[in-house]
This record gives sequence, structure tokens and C-alpha cells, in this order.
Amino acid sequence: MMKDVLSAPYDLGDRNVRLSASFGFAVYPFAGEEFEELLKSAETALYRSKRRGRGQITVYSREIAQEMKRATQLEQALRNAIINDAVETHFQPIVRLRDGMPVGFEALARWRDPDLGFVSPAAFVPVAEERGFIDALSETLLRKAAEAALSWPRELFLSFNLSSAQLMDPGTTDTILSNLARVGLDPHRLELEITETAVMTSADTAQRIITDLRGAGVRISLDDFGTGQSSLGRLRDFTFDKVKIDRAFVSRITSDRASEHIIRAIIAMCQGLDLDVVAEGIEERAEAETLKMLGCGMGQGYYYGKPVDSAATLRYLQEQYREAPAIERSRTSRVG
Repeated sequence: MMKDVLSAPYDLGDRNVRLSASFGFAVYPFAGEEFEELLKSAETALYRSKRRGRGQITVYSREIAQEMKRATQLEQALRNAIINDAVETHFQPIVRLRDGMPVGFEALARWRDPDLGFVSPAAFVPVAEERGFIDALSETLLRKAAEAALSWPRELFLSFNLSSAQLMDPGTTDTILSNLARVGLDPHRLELEITETAVMTSADTAQRIITDLRGAGVRISLDDFGTGQSSLGRLRDFTFDKVKIDRAFVSRITSDRASEHIIRAIIAMCQGLDLDVVAEGIEERAEAETLKMLGCGMGQGYYYGKPVDSAATLRYLQEQYREAPAIERSRTSRVG
């Protein structure tokens, strides 16, 4: 088949190379009776293949056409929402496990469209990445999050997620730092969360961005640790300040000995590498107690608080500090 022919290795003398191709097919007359209609259907199928990853094959169907139509509608609605400043930021607390006090907040995107209703970030963030306007979305969200952080105690940090597209853009560092300067947020109060997949999309560019941002005082967290195929290699090749243990391990820590031992090993390794550790997805007291016993410094999850808007975040902080007025407020977000 054509895909196999194209993927066969080519000898270029000093090395072999392989090509990959995505395919979209439209079958006459189901997908159209005129040439232009068939071509449009084939392009729709091809776009669907590219969304699924490299080397995919898609045959046009009405279901695929409806899916692509919905994606286009979502794209237009999201573009309008960005223009109208309608995408909001909510904040989930990241706490110090030994006493439950907040040390920072992760900013999370939230969007409720008048026609579409609530749209999950899992649905609209990939659309922004695929259609090439993730930078505009991220810039808007970072501005809003940084403005909200100005109202928090100065020792609390803001954690913000970077996409793979941003780690491929050499201008990302200047964009982030200029946004912080306009808002007036100290770069030392910002932590950027990146995934292993995002780092490896364009490793050299990502390395430069990470180095430059850390040089400006921004801290870098490796998110969803343990789910990638070579996370240990990333810790060796890149310089991070923090590791976030994926919720897939945390949710099973009290019922699965393997998960407990994996988390124990991650914590010990991070202590040896002088890295902070955050456990994600804590939903029960037993999980929090086990993590605390294992020596994990920080955690986040529904047990400590769901993501809420900036006003509710301020009320949460007032309540927390009222309950613990004698809290020691260090000027650093680092937790031992």
C-alpha cells in the first residue's frame, strides 16, 4: 500500500531516512458527486488524520464531517471569547502537606459560552493549539492570573501551564516576561508547568526557553511525572525546580502497593536531586496522610480545594489565614 511504500527507508549514503504520510480518502458518490465536493470531503478526512497523529488514514464519513463542523464552530466561538475577554482563570490551591496551608495556586482556564455552555479545557485548549492561536489564549490567561496574584500574600506563587506550541516558539520567554512586567508581578512568584511530551516536541528550543526563564527567576515544574516514556531522562537532560506526581499514582496510593512504592521512590529521588515535589489529585484524607508520611512536601486536589474564581480564592485565603494567624510567612515558595 502507498503508506508502506512511503515509509520504507531511503538510503542517503551516510544515513537512512524514513518518511511518514497522513491520508484522507473520499469515496464517490457517497462523499460527493462533483469533483469539488469530493476534493473537499477528502481534505476533511485528511485534516482528521492529521489531528489523530502521524501516519493516520481516514475515510470520509458523515460522522467525521459533523465532528469537523463542531470543531470549526468551537474554534470561532473561542476566537470570539478571546477577543471579548470571556475566558476566565480559576485557581486551585497547592498546599504544604505538613499543615495544609497554601503555598501557591495553579491557574486553570474556564470558559462558559452563551450557546455551547460550559466547555472543558480538554476540548478547547487542543483546538487553540491545532488552529494556531494558543499564544493569544495563553497570553490572556496569564495576564488575568498574574493580576489576580497581585492580591495574594507575596509569598504565594502562581503556577501556570505552558503548551507544547509555546515551547517551540523562541519568542515565548520575551512574551511571558513582558506580560509579567506590564502587570507588575515578580517573575520569582511564577512557576511554569510543562509536560514531558511538550518538552520533547522541540527539545533544543525548549531547553533554551527553560534556561532563559529560570535565569529571570521563573521556576519550572515537570508536570504529570511518571506517565511519560522517559521521565527520568528528562530530569537528567533538563533543569527543573519541581516535579508534580501524576494523579494516576496518587489516586491508588492507599490501595496499590506498587503505586505507593513508585511515589516513595520519586520522593527519595527528588530529595537527592534537590527538587520540590507536589502530589496531584489528592481527594481523600488517607491519601494526604500517606503522602505526608512518605515525606512529600506539597499537594493539591479536591481534598484541599476545587478550582474557584479570583473572588472565591481571596475568600479562601482570608479563611485560611484567619484560622492560622501565627503562620510563619517565609519570602520563598520552597517547601522543605
